[in-house]
Amino acid sequence: MDAEVFLDHLEHPRNLGALPDAKHRGSAGGAACGDVVDFRVELDASGVVSAGFDADGCGALTAAASAAVELIDSKGILDAAKVSTEAISAELGGLSAAKLHAAELVCDAMHRALGEAARCAQLPAADSRVAVAMSGGVDSALAASLCADDSEVVAMTLELWRDSQTDAAASCCSHVAVRRARSVAHSAGLAHFTLDLREEFRRGVVDPWLAGHSAGSTPNPCVQCNGRVRIEPMADLALRLGAHSLATGHYAQLIEQDNEAGPLLAAGVDAGKDQAYALARVPASVLSMMRFPLGAMTKPAVRAEAKRRQISVADAPDSQDLCFIAGVGREGFLRQHGGLANVSGPIVDASGAQIGSHRGHFNHTVGQRRGLSVGGGTPLYVTKVDAASNTVHVGPRSALGTRTVRINDLDLRRGPDRVMAARLRHRAAPGRVASFELVEGGALIHFEEAVDMVAPGQVACLLDGETVIGCGTVSSVGA
Repeated sequence: MDAEVFLDHLEHPRNLGALPDAKHRGSAGGAACGDVVDFRVELDASGVVSAGFDADGCGALTAAASAAVELIDSKGILDAAKVSTEAISAELGGLSAAKLHAAELVCDAMHRALGEAARCAQLPAADSRVAVAMSGGVDSALAASLCADDSEVVAMTLELWRDSQTDAAASCCSHVAVRRARSVAHSAGLAHFTLDLREEFRRGVVDPWLAGHSAGSTPNPCVQCNGRVRIEPMADLALRLGAHSLATGHYAQLIEQDNEAGPLLAAGVDAGKDQAYALARVPASVLSMMRFPLGAMTKPAVRAEAKRRQISVADAPDSQDLCFIAGVGREGFLRQHGGLANVSGPIVDASGAQIGSHRGHFNHTVGQRRGLSVGGGTPLYVTKVDAASNTVHVGPRSALGTRTVRINDLDLRRGPDRVMAARLRHRAAPGRVASFELVEGGALIHFEEAVDMVAPGQVACLLDGETVIGCGTVSSVGA
């Protein structure tokens, strides 16, 4: 560390207390470490940044915030978004390991503020500029690298959930994931923006998920998140930053791109990683500006190419759980955030006889076999969840089959005559459709053969071969 430079920033901090009424701000730190920084920025009409801050804590925090101000003040927002923790440390002559935490906090706060400012920016359109959604994993990192082969890349990461009880390291949308994604982007020399959508995520994904379980349904939060919370704000931010398209690391493809009704999603080449189902609700207007660089690749090929390009997260494990329940589990999350405390209720068979008990209907879903407190013999599955009476109905697997499913919240991108099949769960095989009937409030799907494990709240992805024609939400099962 250069003691003179550090002391200069500590004793003469740049823009300390400046811009107290700024609309665009970010904070970091808190009770756990005792250090808190509030970083503020404003943009002029051309996208040039003015910055100020307040800091409470160790001297290194003040010095790091002052150095960050010096690095971004009077710079264009894209250049400001390239400033990393390492750059802040270098500005101070190199921070010791004990003091590097201060630069990390300042970088967090600064990039949250820049993300807020970017949502109000309007940079000139640049034909060569592409925005890339980065999660900190190998897929999005390779997508960014591939786009950078022929385009100027601007990276962006969403912070959707922050909870001390959640395993932030295992979540794809926590502050830890944001740091990881930002580090990958900065190591590649890319501008990176943090988009804080925690309020929108709670309101648009978590609250409906909690309400669905309370009502006895099985909502799919990932489809809801992509379609109504996550993708559209990134597309809007891309346009504001002058990018012509938004690329992601999803395993999906686009077809019929010249159709006046907009393009359609199609399955990715890697059937085991295909994510067209999860993207089914993304609005057509947004799909028209999206790119999927990995759509024609398999996962092993992605990892191999990432290693060839020496991407640091080439071997990073995939996230496996819902981002907001990582480390907590469904039951714990329902209790902590939904107020759904365990309440004993009956488990009944097809005759209505009680054969066991459960700890709350919301802990069970149609098709579930494990975790049922019933005796041995014929394997039993949950066939129905009755929230009103807190009753879980069970039966043999044959009782799960149905040939008719009603859906509401219908989003149909092409004519109903093109609906040839429907996938009712992310990894389920599509069921062949005998007829697709539009009715008031949605549609009735009649299948050629019985489909099983269908629960209200699930998303029905409507297909023509491997092409997504639309989707809807299962409202009822059976005739």
